Amino acid sequence: MKLYRVKEGTFLELTDRWLRLEESIDSLLTHENLHSHLESLAALKANVAPPVLDHERLAPILSQEVWAAGVTYYRSRDARMEEAETAAGGDFYDRVYTAERPELFYKSPGSRTVGPGGRVRIRRDADWNVPEPELTLVISSQGKIVGYTIGNDMSSRDIEGENPLYLPQAKVYDGSCAVGPCILVLKKPLPAETEIRMSIQRGGTTAFEDAITLAALKRSPEELVEYLYRETTYPRGCLLMTGTGIVPPSSFTLKSGDEIRIRIDPIGTLINRVQ
Repeated sequence: MKLYRVKEGTFLELTDRWLRLEESIDSLLTHENLHSHLESLAALKANVAPPVLDHERLAPILSQEVWAAGVTYYRSRDARMEEAETAAGGDFYDRVYTAERPELFYKSPGSRTVGPGGRVRIRRDADWNVPEPELTLVISSQGKIVGYTIGNDMSSRDIEGENPLYLPQAKVYDGSCAVGPCILVLKKPLPAETEIRMSIQRGGTTAFEDAITLAALKRSPEELVEYLYRETTYPRGCLLMTGTGIVPPSSFTLKSGDEIRIRIDPIGTLINRVQ
């Protein structure tokens, strides 16, 4: 089952039909067993015409916060160490990769989160900018993983590399976070062989493309959620990006007009263009 947020409201896509829901994302994420709740609604509600998704999709988030996990893939560890080498901070990232406690940081409020088809941004005071494609967990107010979406954690690598304490400036700014195109609600977790694939189109050609599977994720989603909810409450649920294993080479930086395509089957494809 897939939940879409559009201008007209919240829609549920089933295998053979669409339903319009009276509940918002805020209300839905208070249900600990969202899959069961949606099944009960599906048994009661009649079919509706599908929304015009290509033009009206919004980020599947309202008052939720977006958080992110760092250095959860070995490739990300290497990239962070490369960035911070000149600032003598490379060892920090090696240590957090092997530490018991994960790196978790605040990424974006719902009001500042870009949806599918929206424009992401690169900082004007940065010279080395990349997208980071990430499986994003949708978590209920009780701290249970109830669904999945796709996230793009836009990052300024030169700012973070200058000093690890600059991470908030490298990660948190207008247009730095995109999620979508929907929330995939499953009974069981996504399998380890699930692939994350990203391509960046520039001037009609592919400037970068790579893929990785969830098998390379060092920490389990449940472990990340446990730490996130350990001392903090989220009355309307939360979204958590799980880190990236795809990092373009150091010679690559995003440019205005680039199109970023992140695909995770069976969720779909999140497409954003750089402003």
